[in-house]
Amino acid sequence: MIDFRNPPALESLRTPLTQLFEHAVEKVALIDRSYDESKGSPVYTINGEYTTRGWTEWTEGFRYGIGILAFDATGDEDSLASGRGKTVERMATHVSHTGVHDHGFNNLSTYGNLRRLMLEGRLPENEWERHFYELAVKVSGAVQAARWSQRQGGGYMYSFNGPHSLFVDTIRSCRILMVAHQLGHHLMGEGDRAISLLGRALDHIESNALYNVYYGDGRDSYDVRGRTCHEAIFNTNDGAFRCPNAQQGYSGFTTWTRGQSWAVVGFAEELECLDAMDEAEFEPFGGKEKWEALLLNAARAVADNFIENTPTDGISYWDQGAPKLYQLGDYTDRPADPFNAYEPVDSTASAISAQGLLRLANYLRGRDDAAADRYEAAGLVTAATLLSEPYLSTAPDHQGLLLHSIYHEPNGWDNKPVAGQAAHGESSMWGDYHLMELGVYLQRRIEGLPYLTFFS
Repeated sequence: MIDFRNPPALESLRTPLTQLFEHAVEKVALIDRSYDESKGSPVYTINGEYTTRGWTEWTEGFRYGIGILAFDATGDEDSLASGRGKTVERMATHVSHTGVHDHGFNNLSTYGNLRRLMLEGRLPENEWERHFYELAVKVSGAVQAARWSQRQGGGYMYSFNGPHSLFVDTIRSCRILMVAHQLGHHLMGEGDRAISLLGRALDHIESNALYNVYYGDGRDSYDVRGRTCHEAIFNTNDGAFRCPNAQQGYSGFTTWTRGQSWAVVGFAEELECLDAMDEAEFEPFGGKEKWEALLLNAARAVADNFIENTPTDGISYWDQGAPKLYQLGDYTDRPADPFNAYEPVDSTASAISAQGLLRLANYLRGRDDAAADRYEAAGLVTAATLLSEPYLSTAPDHQGLLLHSIYHEPNGWDNKPVAGQAAHGESSMWGDYHLMELGVYLQRRIEGLPYLTFFS
């Protein structure tokens, strides 16, 4: 498990963060100079160069969001010009995209971050420019909420696999609904019926908590508290839950760690969001206390499971049930080995989870809960590992920021540069973005700057 007995001090991360941000500015410019835009969105690297992988264009917003976050961290105007200019030029199709479940990724990483910077005074106030960002968020939230399936007792935003499919990833797309709701927007349905975006987000959160997260209460033979399944399958005729499944994990009965990481950060940041909202807003949905209890139960479960099933340095392997992990012996009792011969690590799962651990600690600290120290320490251990080699990419000709990212191990998409070793040494847009998001979060805490939230 993560060894958090002697965590690094927050202040000790100041220099590694400076190094991260310097590399980010350089790599934003490097990709802008060398990437062929006609190929589609860059997804992951092969031999250090970003390439695409046709599935959906879910990573484009991360690319431009990295530039925006690089400006956030350093004030570099070229990074801002890249992120803002390409958002205006290329992101409109993502706002109106009816075929995907990842609006909270693409559009809050771009339009949402730009709006936040303007609200914070980091960008000059321009009413029409701010309205442009806000309109994008409103429309994106409503389009995402319209991708809706009913289940018995509730509903969910279905994945790009179709109306039967609930992905654990989609907990993070609830963010776009929450912000659109806070901006006063609704989804308009048949007969001009106004559908609450907050209501849809809460329904979806509940579906994720009930069906993608396990609590050790005997749901099936593999019910281990805090483990997650990538995909929950429903019968679209009657809305009944049918089975767990996996697309990028080993199976529906093992924990794909990046899927779990979306839950670790998603439940924690939604707790922070609810904490900032008025209780009256939740009265039509059973009261705020109900939702905070559901979110906190899920957040604790997945965070505890991540801590307990991850190597001592905070870097997880790609799936807790990966079939060759047994070859590594007691792999959770020592630091992860990205160069091993059997199963790859997935540093992106750790980058995403670290932020979730720190946010859960922040939420619990506000309630004088002693468990906050455990989550904070585990988050800091993980962050310190990610901000150093061999995970931080320092080579000037490598276009990525975070090394040892895994996209789709079952499909064999990831590069294996050394014969006899698992896939390693490459980066991904989601990994680079979430390392930057973690970095800005930590920088703001070190510097005493405004606390970073998606909901501003």
